[in-house]
Amino acid sequence: MATILVVDDELGIRALLSEILSDEGHTIELAQNAQQARASRERSRPDLVLLDIWMPDVDGITLLKEWGSTGQLTMPVIMMSGHGTIDTAVEATKFGAMAFLEKPITLQKLLRAVEQALVKTTPRPAPPAAPVIGTVIGNSYPRPETMQPIATGGALPVQTAGLAPVTPLPHQGLASEQVFELDRPLREARDAFEKSYFEFHLAKENGSMTRVAEKTGLERTHLYRKLKQLGVDLSRNKRGSGI
Repeated sequence: MATILVVDDELGIRALLSEILSDEGHTIELAQNAQQARASRERSRPDLVLLDIWMPDVDGITLLKEWGSTGQLTMPVIMMSGHGTIDTAVEATKFGAMAFLEKPITLQKLLRAVEQALVKTTPRPAPPAAPVIGTVIGNSYPRPETMQPIATGGALPVQTAGLAPVTPLPHQGLASEQVFELDRPLREARDAFEKSYFEFHLAKENGSMTRVAEKTGLERTHLYRKLKQLGVDLSRNKRGSGI
């Protein structure tokens, strides 16, 4: 995952963004002003910066210009503001910002902007070299006499002459279907189902409470209380960098 620097003079904003992004598996650096942001940028070399515009010492636009003019704008920057205008957003992008988020920032917009910024900066792997025409790779082509024609209008053959039949691999994913004992009181049956339901989604999302809350439509605080009530083991699927 990525190292993300969050620069905001409000403690509550820093804590909230740190909690959400840590839960997504990222490493978070925090700064409350431009001076701390400069030092943190030099120390941690972040992959992404979330930068507030209105700060008491040096505003975010000025800091963005500074990084751009000194060749230090080597990472994507997402600007944030609770009092921004269209002109402010245009100015920020003109000086190198990748995106602009208006406060209060919704969870969906935050995660989408972070994901897009990190994807755009990830280097794409070089395409594999094309094989020379007429070259047999690994001697893997079957001899013409062992091949069977493909039947038109039907299913493709799964076995050719001279080749062993292919055995399907067992399903390696999560068990999305389970058996429940219904000959019990309704409350017990419901709790058993809900516990299995949440354990399935926690495992599927690698322990990310943020994504499970989004997927199940519950607020994070409500989700925490629900999991505690059901006796779900949160430490089993929680990633080491999460909260």
